[in-house]
Amino acid sequence: MSPHATPDFSGRYALVTGGGEGLGRATALRLAGAGARVALLGRTAANLNAVAEEIRAAGGEADTVVADISMPSRMGRAFDRLKRSYGRLDLVFANAGINGTWAPLDRLSVEDWDKTLSINLRGTFLTCKHAVELMPEAGGSIVITSSVNGTRMFSNTGATAYAASKAAQVAFGRMIALELAPRGIRVNCICPGAIKSSIDDNTRRRGLKEARYPVKFPEGQVPLTHGRPGQAEDVADLVAFLLSDRARHITGAEVFIDGAQSLLQG
Repeated sequence: MSPHATPDFSGRYALVTGGGEGLGRATALRLAGAGARVALLGRTAANLNAVAEEIRAAGGEADTVVADISMPSRMGRAFDRLKRSYGRLDLVFANAGINGTWAPLDRLSVEDWDKTLSINLRGTFLTCKHAVELMPEAGGSIVITSSVNGTRMFSNTGATAYAASKAAQVAFGRMIALELAPRGIRVNCICPGAIKSSIDDNTRRRGLKEARYPVKFPEGQVPLTHGRPGQAEDVADLVAFLLSDRARHITGAEVFIDGAQSLLQG
């Protein structure tokens, strides 16, 4: 098999949160194309259904589960459904999240802070907590979407809540990686930089012009691609690898996928 070929996930059951668009959609397509039966979880049924139809049209298997990852009761019901339908989970991409509100500290409300942390951090906690209950004794694999923000890059003034949630995801991932290692469950985090997606659509910016620290970037913000952002498919390749048996000795890692962007801006 070519080292660049997608791993074989035949007979595996996968969950992708935020599966209706962007990184979730690209990864769901990649996993389903490699034989996994994929459950797409998100808040917007229309987006989930569109991706599920795309997977089925290509000969794959997909199911949709509508739930808000930040709400314990709805996530409990979602995983009850997965338990009835699948019986187990082998692969989990805990990807759903928002940019939330980016604003100077004195203009960042408690409600802004709570919403971002609730979706990004509590949502990751609930996803992983329920998922491990469905993972077999033989183990499984979880990948969490963090970010370069809060982990290696701090120049995005106003992204305080977002960066805090992303840094916390890495700490959370490392903690449970060690806890779950005896069960053969691996947990890794990815830290994307600028990736072409729709996440900016849910970003609220307030009062940043005055607070922004001036930063100059030589020849664009992404050195490897001369300023061009990465593609969702680039991330899907990485996630597929980390979820696969090829990464069988990798756990508790954070992997940056940003074309050296964060090295320039750190």
